[in-house]
Amino acid sequence: MDARRAAQVMAALHKLYPEAKPELHFRNPYETLIATMLSAQCTDRRVNLVTERLFPLYPDAFAMAKLTPEELQPLIKECGLYHSKAKNIVAASRALVEQYDGKVPDTREALMALPGVGQKTAGVVLLAAFGDDQIPVDTHVFRVARRIGLADANTPEKVEAQLRALLDKDIWSLGHHLIIWHGRRCCHARKPECARCPLNEELCEKHMES
Repeated sequence: MDARRAAQVMAALHKLYPEAKPELHFRNPYETLIATMLSAQCTDRRVNLVTERLFPLYPDAFAMAKLTPEELQPLIKECGLYHSKAKNIVAASRALVEQYDGKVPDTREALMALPGVGQKTAGVVLLAAFGDDQIPVDTHVFRVARRIGLADANTPEKVEAQLRALLDKDIWSLGHHLIIWHGRRCCHARKPECARCPLNEELCEKHMES
């Protein structure tokens, strides 16, 4: 897909989802980091239910760092993968206390050096907590971008690179949310609702090929 058509895709999605925004609940960079770590293979709705109880008890890295992973596990069990998530959240919190006085760093390199933080999580934190222009690739962005023809790479990292090259930088952050919203509300993994999709006639390359 060329840049002109990609811009048309973004415009169509923006018209469809003018209210597109993050659906995880957070109030500061630390909450953003933890909520994003919990969201792996879990719905935002479930994460929000868990963090609504978790954050009042452990509102910052100093409080979380005092826990053991075993103590945290039952508090986040509903999010799935809770053994590894608890281990990484506690370790990341301890690293923040030891290296950054409890504050979340604002660079991709520093974020990705924290336990359990990969490229997607770092990108979400930079976007949502620090207002950086980012286009993190989660499962929805990976699926939808490839399906409609915005990208064709076979890893999230390579899809992110393709989207960065294709889209104007000032649309990256909004584009991230627009693609996620479309993946959750229309372009589902198993049964995409192509009949009601505004992209299907002229803008979705996969649809036009079928």
